[in-house]
Amino acid sequence: MRAAVLSRHDLDGLTLQETAEPTPGEGEVLVRVDTVGVNQLDLNVIAGIGPGAQAQLPRILGIDPAGEIVAVGAGVDRSRIGQTVVVKPNIACGTCAHCLAGDEANCPAQTVVGVHRDGGAAEFVTVPTRNAIDRHGLDAAQATALVHSASIVINAARTVALAADDRVLITGAGGTLGRAAVAIALARGADVVAASRRAIAPVGDEQIIQASDAAALASALSGGEGFDVVLDVSGHAPTLSAGISALRWGGRAVFCAASVDSDLRIDARDFYLCRKQLSGVASARYADVAEALALAGSGALPSLVGTRYALDDIATAYRDFPRKGDGKVVVDVR
Repeated sequence: MRAAVLSRHDLDGLTLQETAEPTPGEGEVLVRVDTVGVNQLDLNVIAGIGPGAQAQLPRILGIDPAGEIVAVGAGVDRSRIGQTVVVKPNIACGTCAHCLAGDEANCPAQTVVGVHRDGGAAEFVTVPTRNAIDRHGLDAAQATALVHSASIVINAARTVALAADDRVLITGAGGTLGRAAVAIALARGADVVAASRRAIAPVGDEQIIQASDAAALASALSGGEGFDVVLDVSGHAPTLSAGISALRWGGRAVFCAASVDSDLRIDARDFYLCRKQLSGVASARYADVAEALALAGSGALPSLVGTRYALDDIATAYRDFPRKGDGKVVVDVR
């Protein structure tokens, strides 16, 4: 089979190779891949930094493939063969206290497809059967685009108990996670303000603030009504800080993007006296993926698919990725 194999930690170390088709082990399924996404985590693996440094090379990249189950390993119901699925990339251990409580998103021993094991930037991939989630006929590219992004936002919304009539600020609203966050907050009946550095089209009836930097955002928010919830997907610590400052009494902030600036500064006295809360969300539960797929199937989520590349051009997709702002970059494998 053809696969995008990283042999050393730079983009020139990524090549398309003919490799042996994997065989599903006990409790696993073999997925014939249609699409896979391009993610910041892939770039971290390529560079050998952050969580990507855990990948042992050579490694087949690709964390979020979608396709069709064509074979199963021992212990897996054969009726799954022929099912169209999308892969939840974070594999929970299943035995820790978090997993046993149904909170797989916070499993401390979770591993990731395309990092700790070979991924889906290939014609076939094996994954645990639980991680191959029925997409109920949803287009493969759309499923790839939302499986990691929208499900994390759903987890974030639950973490801060996002409720109808909450006034919500979403920062980083122009990106893939941002569009998903706006749609999910609107679907829950929230009053949404979407902040972006660049001009963006509305998802629904949200208010849009265009602010070129964190200082401009802080200025735009100062003296306003304040917010019950801030949901940050900007990956920018000063922007998150501006959002926290705009929280009302008892306001809740959550961020689900690895910050490009880890120096987060908050007014500790204001945070303490106003009973504010801050949470980080980096993964999702299996149920969150199912909910994201259901929302997309019902039309409540807009298409999150952006630029598409052929598998032959996957190196170009990774090279172009930092400059792609509209939607999820998707690689068509088949």
